[in-house]
Amino acid sequence: MGSAGDLNMLVKTQEQKADLSEFGPNMKVIPENDQIKELQTIIRDKNTTRSDFKFYADRLIRLVIEESLNQLPFSKCTITTPTGKEYKGLKYEKGNCGVSIVRSGEAMEQGLRDCCRSIRIGKILVEKDADTHEARVVYARFPEDISGRKVLLMYPIMSTGNTVIKAVAVLKEHNVPEENIILSNLFCTPPAVHSIISTYPQLKILTSEIHAVAPNHFGQRYFGTD
Repeated sequence: MGSAGDLNMLVKTQEQKADLSEFGPNMKVIPENDQIKELQTIIRDKNTTRSDFKFYADRLIRLVIEESLNQLPFSKCTITTPTGKEYKGLKYEKGNCGVSIVRSGEAMEQGLRDCCRSIRIGKILVEKDADTHEARVVYARFPEDISGRKVLLMYPIMSTGNTVIKAVAVLKEHNVPEENIILSNLFCTPPAVHSIISTYPQLKILTSEIHAVAPNHFGQRYFGTD
């Protein structure tokens, strides 16, 4: 018979799966553990200093980026070791790039570069119209061949999903297939997820947490503009 701890873990896992099931197979949350929960707690704490905020945010970003890279396609390969033995392994298929949604998405760029040294990164700037308050794209710069690439779209905080919806629309205007886009995110609300997946059902989303309250102060704290 399993211990009470094992039973609690099983119940917790089942609850997590039940919560995620309503979002469909393209919504993924990185596996929760105490380290990740601590990072999320520090980022949400109003008493966290700016230097600590950036340090721990970078740690969480790295974990999310690493898991996002697992969603990219690999191909089998065989290499020769220094001892002359063959080793059957894997390598990334060519044709990946990153796109950050300015400005908060730029916080995730270094984490991607730390994992993929030569990866190309584009940018999208989405702003709210002063009169209508609707999101509109004011700037976009991508690799010329982005239509043939897998795209890691980086945006750390999603409360409504409107900014991401506009950004994905621009990528699709540049002939990027919806199924080739992977959204890398730190925190998102259930309404934001529902809004995005109802608009783009083939888009893949990877986050560290789905919670009703998102830390919307992230960009200001990370870049020291609060």
